[in-house]
Order: sequence, then C-alpha cells, then structure tokens
Amino acid sequence: MKQVFKTIILASITTFVAFSLIAFPNDSFEASIRGLNIWWEVVFPSLLPFFITSELLIGFGVVRFIGVLFEPIMRPLFNVPGVGSFGWVMGMASGYPTGAKIAARLREEEQITRVEAERLVSFTNASSPLFIIGAVSIGFFHDAKLGVLLAVCHYGSNALVGLCMRFYGRAEEKRNATRHKKTEKKFSIKRAFCEMHEMRISDDRALGQILGDAVINSIKTLVMVGGFIILFSVLTKLFFLIGLSPLIAIIFQFILSIFSIPIDMALPLFSGLFEITIGAQMISQKTATVLSQAVLVSFIMGFNGLSVQAQVASILSGTDIRFKPYFLARFLHGALASILTVVLYIPLYLNKQTFELNDMPVFNQDAENSWVVLMTIMQNIGPVITLLFLALTAVLLYRRSRA
Repeated sequence: MKQVFKTIILASITTFVAFSLIAFPNDSFEASIRGLNIWWEVVFPSLLPFFITSELLIGFGVVRFIGVLFEPIMRPLFNVPGVGSFGWVMGMASGYPTGAKIAARLREEEQITRVEAERLVSFTNASSPLFIIGAVSIGFFHDAKLGVLLAVCHYGSNALVGLCMRFYGRAEEKRNATRHKKTEKKFSIKRAFCEMHEMRISDDRALGQILGDAVINSIKTLVMVGGFIILFSVLTKLFFLIGLSPLIAIIFQFILSIFSIPIDMALPLFSGLFEITIGAQMISQKTATVLSQAVLVSFIMGFNGLSVQAQVASILSGTDIRFKPYFLARFLHGALASILTVVLYIPLYLNKQTFELNDMPVFNQDAENSWVVLMTIMQNIGPVITLLFLALTAVLLYRRSRA
C-alpha cells in the first residue's frame, strides 16, 4: 500500500509539472536557458579539471599515499581514513558535488567503509571560493570584504559538521567490527609509498585507458549535474508562476520573524533552498541589513540547495552510501554557518569597514579585480572548453564501441 501511494504521488507531481510546462512554455524555456548558461559557461569548465585530476590520482594510487600520511590527523578529528583529506580539500577547492564524487569513488575502490563514506560526504560538499567570492560577494553584493566573512563561516562550519559527524555510525561499526586499530595511525612515508605502488600495480588498465576513463567518467557526471541545474532552474520558475512559492513563503515569514529578520526575505530564502545561485541573487536585491543578508546566504550555502542535493543523491545511487546522513548534515551545516556569521560579523566585516577606501592596501583592490577578471574569463572561454571536451568524449566513446 505504501508503494502504491508513493507511485500515485510521484505520477501526480510529474503530471502537474508537465502541464505547467505546457501552460508556461516561454518562461520555462527562459529558465532552462539560464540554467544551461550557468552550466555551459562556469560549472563544466571549472569542475572538469578537478574531476579528471581526482580520477587520475585515485587510479595512480596517489590518494592512497595521501591517506596513509594524513591518517594520524583525519582519524582523530573526523573518524575517517586519511584518504578523506583528499576529498575534503578537493571539495572545498572546486565546490559541489566534487566531495560526493570522490567519496563515491573511494567507496567503489573499497578504501573506505560505508559508514566512513557517509561521514565523508556529510562535510566534503562545500561551495568553491570562486562561487563565494567571485559570484556571490562581488557579482551579487559588489562587496569583496563580505566574501571573507562568508568563506570563513562556510568552511569553518563545514569543519564543525565533520567533527560532529565523527560520532555517527559508531554502533554500526561496532556490530560489523570495522573499527580501525590504533596501530594504523602511525605516520610512515615508507608504508605510504609501498601502498601507493601496490595500488597502482593492482590496476591492470593501460595508461591510455586510465586517461580515457577519467575523461569519460568526469564528463558523464558533469552532464548529469547540468541536467539537474536546468531542471531546478525551471522548477523554481514554475513554482513562482503558479503561486506556490509565495504561498510556502508565508511559513518562512513566521520563522524569519522569530529571528528578527525582515519577512520579505522569505521568498528569496525559499528559492535559495531550491537553487543557491537564484536565492543568493534575490537576497542581494532586497533592502535589508548586511548581517541579515549574510546570515541567509550562509544558511542556503550550507544547506546546498535541493538542486545540489539531487546531484549528490544521483552520484551516491550507484553505491551503498545512504543519502539520509548527508541530508541531515545539511541542516546542521546551514545552522552552524548562520551562527558563525552572527558571531564573526563584527570582527571580520564591520571592523573592515572602518578603513577608508584610499587606506586599503593595493593588493586588496587587485585581489577584487582578479576575481572579476576570472569570472569574465570563465564566461568567455567556458563554452569553448565545454564543446571541446564533449567532442573528445564522443570520439572516445565511438572508438570504444568500434573496438
């Protein structure tokens, strides 16, 4: 009976969305183009190098080498193997959903257990510095100093989530007797090299095949990511057109009033829970204190947005990693990021405002200009990079089908 009810609900929602697309074809088309442009110009070219590099580093055993070296740090702090440090750093550097991608690959390689993978996924999916500083702070708020506050709160709360999640799944580990022994925590460069070598020779693929697999697997994941970006861009627009967003925003108005945040932020907050970029842009356009805006942006970035969560769910679906721990950790990340924003607002933002523009160091102004230039370059050459690698993937798949 439960499955029948689930079937009816899913069929009804899909049918409703289909009729909404028919009712608002022009708006749906514009929303899909907007999502496509985001993926085409920025997401694909910015994430592709990280995805390919991570695939190669795992295949050549370098990640295993890093894991042995960082075991004494990652195990006591986050209760995950040292290889988790690779996923954590790459996740922060490149943004969502790199952390989930790496955790899934490590699980497929059986370098981590299911519980360890679930811990790792919960705190390795973060916004990239390019998005926080370049897109949100400079692009939407036109304030580079706000990016420092948002970045510190986002990555700091991300680490706190990892510390909290270290206690997750201990009972299951005890039942399955998968706890690591303390003897495995010893630092040893020699053992790290040995395990890296063993990992590399255990992969019997030729070098060309390893490179080809890295490109193909990365682009398959990015195409999936692009599909979700377009889908949620359209859904967000449709919810607004049919009046569902303003209706649900009433609930958020009550929540915001409790925290003394302007209630007209309710609709941007609801939109941000679906898609971070849209929500952050809408928040920046509202008249409110910078603190209120920063708190809400910190929350939606920590929550990741349902669009990113759907991408993560799709990546994890090919493994035995459960989605629920990651989903619950998103609320924790959002809450901690908001609290840190309130605590650090004065020292990291207001105190910075006491300096006159002419008193600011030249390198600060140059840094802000550098982010603007970087975003411009991404928008100009991003589509070319996307086309080239899509064509390369088509050639590789064609050659393999003919082999």
